[in-house]
Amino acid sequence: MHQGHDHDHHHHGNGAGAGHNHAQPFRGTVQWQTPHLPHGHDHDQHEPDLDLVEMAFVEGFATAKDPASFLRLARIPFDAVDRQGTKLVLLRVESDAVTDVGALMPQLGGGAMRYDPLPARMVTHRRRLRFVYFDGSTPRLLTLGEVRELKDA
Repeated sequence: MHQGHDHDHHHHGNGAGAGHNHAQPFRGTVQWQTPHLPHGHDHDQHEPDLDLVEMAFVEGFATAKDPASFLRLARIPFDAVDRQGTKLVLLRVESDAVTDVGALMPQLGGGAMRYDPLPARMVTHRRRLRFVYFDGSTPRLLTLGEVRELKDA
């Protein structure tokens, strides 16, 4: 019932959408939050579902009979050059399981933190994926998004 009448709302507009929910122009995928990104990491704007791609990569890589071929198929370079022109070589692919069981919140006024254990329904499980490249002096940990920005050497 809507303002004293109960019937379809086709007379309120072009008939698109149900009720007052008229069709909206497509705006692309929107991810309203990007939890658990490393500090200073910008979300890859070219791949809105990069977290899902990473999850699929972790699952497939863990069971691959030929990991080197899997990396080639995924276009992960063994020898690469970063944006600064530094040559990198792939040493290792790391994935690990992470479970968050508590949260920290800053106290009002700052200076102190409050710890709260999470209730079971809020505990999160996720996989973390890192690629370890060597730049000639030190190992560098890169995310899948960062590896995708590398150029083949």
